[in-house]
Amino acid sequence: MFPVELRGTRAKTLMWAPEHEIEQAALQQLRNIADLQWVHGVRVMPDVHLGKGATVGSVIAMRDAVAPAAVGVDIGCGMESVKTNLTAADLPDDLSGLRSKIEAAVPVGFSAHKSAVDVRKLAFDAPRLRSGWDRFWGSFTSLHSDVQKLEGKAHNQIGSLGGGNHFIEVCLDESQKVWILLHSGSRNIGKELAERHMHIARGLPHNVGLPDRDLAVFVSGTAEMAAYRRDLEWAQEYAARNRAVMLGLICKAVREQFPQVKFDVPISCHHNYVSEEIIDGEPMLVTRKGAVRAGDGELALIPGSMGTRSYVVRGKGNPASFQSASHGAGRRMSRNAAKRQFTVADLVAQTEGVESRKDAGVIDEIPAAYKDIDAVIAAQSDLVDVVATLRQVLCVKG
Repeated sequence: MFPVELRGTRAKTLMWAPEHEIEQAALQQLRNIADLQWVHGVRVMPDVHLGKGATVGSVIAMRDAVAPAAVGVDIGCGMESVKTNLTAADLPDDLSGLRSKIEAAVPVGFSAHKSAVDVRKLAFDAPRLRSGWDRFWGSFTSLHSDVQKLEGKAHNQIGSLGGGNHFIEVCLDESQKVWILLHSGSRNIGKELAERHMHIARGLPHNVGLPDRDLAVFVSGTAEMAAYRRDLEWAQEYAARNRAVMLGLICKAVREQFPQVKFDVPISCHHNYVSEEIIDGEPMLVTRKGAVRAGDGELALIPGSMGTRSYVVRGKGNPASFQSASHGAGRRMSRNAAKRQFTVADLVAQTEGVESRKDAGVIDEIPAAYKDIDAVIAAQSDLVDVVATLRQVLCVKG
């Protein structure tokens, strides 16, 4: 059944979603992107929906160019997960105490730590927590001049969740093993960098006359491209380190309640980023916005919503999709539409059995605002194999 080709595009555009199920505005976005002279091809994941400039759920291979909007403003946004030796039988019937511990350990929403986290005191050991911090922070002075005043804030936001669709979950797999799963990105610093470079790109002469100003690109061999790639790569590392620190803080909170806990090697993946890859035999700059890399044997994480399921998957390395898969279920309605359509009572009903916020502040994250995660997974059976199915029993939202 999949993929299907989107008609009327200059660059070949293959989709793992039926054309009639994608909103017209998103289809037009895809056509606009595929018509850019630098684009070799576009691949569209089953969680596709309208985004700013570039479509969420899109994978774009470009020759010697990159569009900042094809990455998005939350540079490096992605997932992190770890399996524990705990089972459902180890968990108390009332998980509110564990949720409070996690919320006390990890700031959510616009909040940050009062001072930078001391990574040496974290309970979870990972390479990103052991080394590279002096090099990483030492390169802050090379970032765009407008963000230099934000270094202190960036330090204090390492190990914080953010809001929107970002979350921390405690889940159970099919064998009732306990997993920790989280979704977050590069916080305010990634957004600040992305917006500044998008502004610069819009003003470049080669971007005059584009059908959408948000599709402005940088081209290789220019100072503007070099500056963007430098800041982008720093923000991608920031996002990965942010998730590693968060996971360390969460594991520390879990160990306080369950001293016998042990943690496996974590799984980590970006789903808003740029990488250099060989596509159809040629070197390309590949942007994934709301998509994960699914190379042969590579593990990735595909979450659903706060009342459904998430999946640990192993990539099949399908070249037709540029070795990619979806990053989640994908929204089927906007946040404002969800707030208009649903009530707190609906939220309570749809998150039954999950220890979580159940108030008006998270109605826009109600499960019914998202596509059916099982259908999304089924649509990409040629892209990934399911390794584990995770059912959340606790969810922390900003």
